[in-house]
Amino acid sequence: MKTSSIRGSTVAVLSDDACHQEALKELLGSVGLQVELFAWGNAFRQSPLPDTAGCIVLDVRFPLSGLKFQSDLAKAKIQVPIIFLTGLGDIPMAVRAMKAGAVDFLTKPFREQDLLDAVTIALEQDRARRAEELKNATLRDSFDSLSARERDVVAWVAAGALNKQIAAELGLSEVTVKVHRAKAMRKLHAKSMAELVRMIEALRIHRLASVQLPSGGPFSCLKARAS
Repeated sequence: MKTSSIRGSTVAVLSDDACHQEALKELLGSVGLQVELFAWGNAFRQSPLPDTAGCIVLDVRFPLSGLKFQSDLAKAKIQVPIIFLTGLGDIPMAVRAMKAGAVDFLTKPFREQDLLDAVTIALEQDRARRAEELKNATLRDSFDSLSARERDVVAWVAAGALNKQIAAELGLSEVTVKVHRAKAMRKLHAKSMAELVRMIEALRIHRLASVQLPSGGPFSCLKARAS
């Protein structure tokens, strides 16, 4: 485990056992992690999420149910990786937790290194999620800066249309289409046509913006004129 990659990250420990909390705080703190202790789920939900990568170490028998807490977080769209700890070798419970996205399910007594390894994986996952969300937010903001005509042009580009086809469909000259396409690529920071198409597909698939690809396909205008 590379402690330099996780140092300064935050781990929330949720357990109603004060002794257990302190032991985990000492262990996690020894590798440079910031540790927050919670005895109740509401206390965690009411506290602000950290601005750094983070994860949760959760006692499965946490007041009421650790699995219910996991479900409640998912419903609230709080995407923090969870590591479950349990004093019982409950396989069905472990399966449910893992299917719901838990990083690991450790049975007490567990090796300290196993927990540290699981925390490292969880923090790496959260760091990657945060980076992806930032990338998507930046892409969405860039797309929002496009003019209506620039959006029309890139939608047709993403559908596979050539400049001549786009010009015919939108009633523009090829030169004007090229100008709009170039402006859109500059605003989206797309270095190539292939990258531009990938960006538009990402916006559409992940619903980061309202991107409607032409339903008739790139040759609809030519077919209409031919008929």
